[in-house]
Amino acid sequence: MCRWAAYIGSPIYLEDVICLPGHSLVRQSHGATRCHTPVNADGFGMAWYGERAEPGLYRDIMPAWSDSNLKSLTATLKSHLFLAHVRASTGTATSRNNCHPFAVGRWSFMHNGQFGGYDQYRRHADALIPDDYYPHRKGATDSEALFLMALAEGLDHDPAGAMARATAKFEALARQRGTAPFVRLTAAFSDGQRLYALRYASDDLAPTLYHRWSDGRGGRAVVSEPLEQDESDWLEVPPQSFCVFEGREVSIRPFLPDAARAAA
Repeated sequence: MCRWAAYIGSPIYLEDVICLPGHSLVRQSHGATRCHTPVNADGFGMAWYGERAEPGLYRDIMPAWSDSNLKSLTATLKSHLFLAHVRASTGTATSRNNCHPFAVGRWSFMHNGQFGGYDQYRRHADALIPDDYYPHRKGATDSEALFLMALAEGLDHDPAGAMARATAKFEALARQRGTAPFVRLTAAFSDGQRLYALRYASDDLAPTLYHRWSDGRGGRAVVSEPLEQDESDWLEVPPQSFCVFEGREVSIRPFLPDAARAAA
């Protein structure tokens, strides 16, 4: 499992979420506490939005704690909306193209979790990516495939529906050709205007997801694990939920992909 953190609000230095908190994302890369893999050292990445519509993107295969460029960039870059991720591979190679976040046009996307037995049906998953989006398939992860499938399902105009349809198709494939647990996922993605997140599993063990508004930062962090162990006001997102964050506003609705219908 991986760990990730995202932020939306008043512009802040990226280090205020990624590096400086007591349980920052960098700290979680070698000391995660709410997942089965405390070390997430198979690469890292971040996507941030500025004055242009498309996000900046920086990814590398080094562990987050050992990259001096990451420390320098996060100390000098300010953004009102960014995503950051530390990776623990569930089977695919440690390569830059497999590091999150992924970006296509104005959209950025990152994922934590797994689709059970993915190696057994990777070719079939690739076949679900339409030709118009397949040129963006640079790596080999289930995460990137899910992102491209969601884009093809209409992410631009229906983020919740597109992600539900893509997840349902992937889950149907996992049930037909893979192994249990078929789906466990949290994901965050953005079009540069809003931050979206979801928490879902085909069993009762969905990966953790929290959010918190900070008056000091003037924004909201959405994370795999709370950034400070002594802060008691982090709100846990319920399993099977889809979230929209915009300004101080939070919308949480049920997220229930219909894998049976997708398989029909």
